[in-house]
Amino acid sequence: MAAEKKEQSLKEKKGLVNVVKFRELGLVLVIIILSIFIQFRNPSFLTMDNLSNMVINTAILSILAVGMMLVIVTRGIDLSIGATIAFSGMIVAQLVSENPNFHPILALLLGTGIGIITGFVIGFLISKLEILPIIATLSAMFVIRGLTFMISDGSWISAHQMPDSFLSIGRGTIFSVNYLVLIAIIIYIGFYYFVNQTRTGRQIYAVGSNPDSSRISGINKDRIILLVYSLMGGLAGLAGVLWVARFASAQGDTATGYEMNVIAACILGGVSISGGSGKVSGVILGSLLIGILNNALPLIGVSPFWQMAIHGFIILFAVIANTMVGRSVKKSHLSRRSI
Repeated sequence: MAAEKKEQSLKEKKGLVNVVKFRELGLVLVIIILSIFIQFRNPSFLTMDNLSNMVINTAILSILAVGMMLVIVTRGIDLSIGATIAFSGMIVAQLVSENPNFHPILALLLGTGIGIITGFVIGFLISKLEILPIIATLSAMFVIRGLTFMISDGSWISAHQMPDSFLSIGRGTIFSVNYLVLIAIIIYIGFYYFVNQTRTGRQIYAVGSNPDSSRISGINKDRIILLVYSLMGGLAGLAGVLWVARFASAQGDTATGYEMNVIAACILGGVSISGGSGKVSGVILGSLLIGILNNALPLIGVSPFWQMAIHGFIILFAVIANTMVGRSVKKSHLSRRSI
C-alpha cells in the first residue's frame, strides 16, 4: 500500500513538472512569434543595438521579478517596491553628488541596505502584527514615497551632478556584457540555487502551499515572511541604485507604478497568485516578454493608452491560463486518488 502511494505521488509530481515545462515552452513560442510579428512591422526591432538596449532595460525588471516571485509564493504581494526604488535611488544620488569619490560598490551596498531595512519593516508588519500584505505594502508605498519627496525637497538630481564613476554602473561593460545584465545573471544564479538547493528555499514554498501544515511541521512562518520581504526590499534598493545609474536621473516619482510590471512578469512566468508555485526560469521568460512589449509597442506606433490596455489584457489572459492549469492539475490528482 505504501509503495503504491509513493508511486502515485511520483506520478503526480512528474505530471506537474510536465505541465510547467509545457507552459514555459508555450511562453517561449509566444516570445518567438511576437518577435517575428514585430520585426515585420518594424525591421529595426531585431537589430543588435535595439536588442542590447532592450536586454539592459529589462535587467532591472528581472532582478525585481525574482524577489516578487518569492513574495507571491508565500501568498503575499509587495506594492511598495516602486517607492523603495525611488527612495534608495534618491539617497544614493544625493550622497554621490556631494561625495564624487564615493565608491560605486559602496553605493550599491548602501542602496541594498536601505531596501533591506524597508523590507524588514514591511515583513514585521505582516508577520508580527498580522496586517494583510496588500494593506501593509500599500501603506508603506505612500510613506516611503512621501519620505523621498521630503528628503529631495521636490527637486531632482541630474546626470551632471553625479560622477562618471557612479554612472558607469549603468553604462559600463565587462567582456562586452553590461554591468546591469551581469548583476541580473549573478542574482538569478544565486536565487536558483537558493530556491532549489537549500532548506530555507523549500520552506518558502511549503509556507505558500499550506501554511497550517508548514507550521505543524515546525517551519517558522514568521521568519520566512520576514526573510522574503527583506530580500524583496534589498533587491528593490539595489534596483534603485541601478535605475539612477542607468537613466542618470533621481526623482521623487521614479518608478511610479513599476510594481505592476514586476507583478505582471511573475504572473506571465507562471507564478501562482494563490501561492506555493513558481520557477525562476519562468520568471526570466515573463520578464523578457514584458521587456519585449515595453520596447516593441512604441516601435510599431501603438498609442500609450493602448499600451496600458494591452498589458492589462495580457495579465488577465495569464491569470486565466494559470487558473485553468491549476484546476486541471487538481482534477487529475483527484481522479488518480479515486482510482
